Amino acid sequence: MTTGLTLMMPVLPGTKLLTIVEALAANDAAIHAALQSIGTVHFARFVLFDTSKPNLQPDMSQINTPSDTLVISVITEYDGSFNAYISDFVNQLGDVFNALLAFVVGGAAVSPVQSNLAAFEAFVAANDASQHLPNNAGIYAAYPQTVQMILAAFPPAK
Repeated sequence: MTTGLTLMMPVLPGTKLLTIVEALAANDAAIHAALQSIGTVHFARFVLFDTSKPNLQPDMSQINTPSDTLVISVITEYDGSFNAYISDFVNQLGDVFNALLAFVVGGAAVSPVQSNLAAFEAFVAANDASQHLPNNAGIYAAYPQTVQMILAAFPPAK
């Protein structure tokens, strides 16, 4: 069964959008490789929001301006339990999360995530909009197959 995660992490006031964009870009290859190796992720994306904008889209013309209104979001759909998923993330992407948590309100308290798994799980659960009303009504899944079942039936082209 597919489960959704919508992790919303408010960014420390005074952080520049460019700083976050550069951190994500520097870790892009590692993120993709880890998501593939985890083997339970249907879809995943990092999304940056600006709560001061009506459409929540960051203003790229202000990329070098310190902001007090940014939010880093990790939005995924995955198979399995929440705890196993977060453990996989810590094992595969712990250093990436440590880098991002340096910009996040409350991030220092759970970093390094490799040494603070229970605290990081609690942090993610508290900030996962998918686990809280009114957003926890469930996720629509067009198919009942797991990632592994899909990959077995449709192997990626090499």
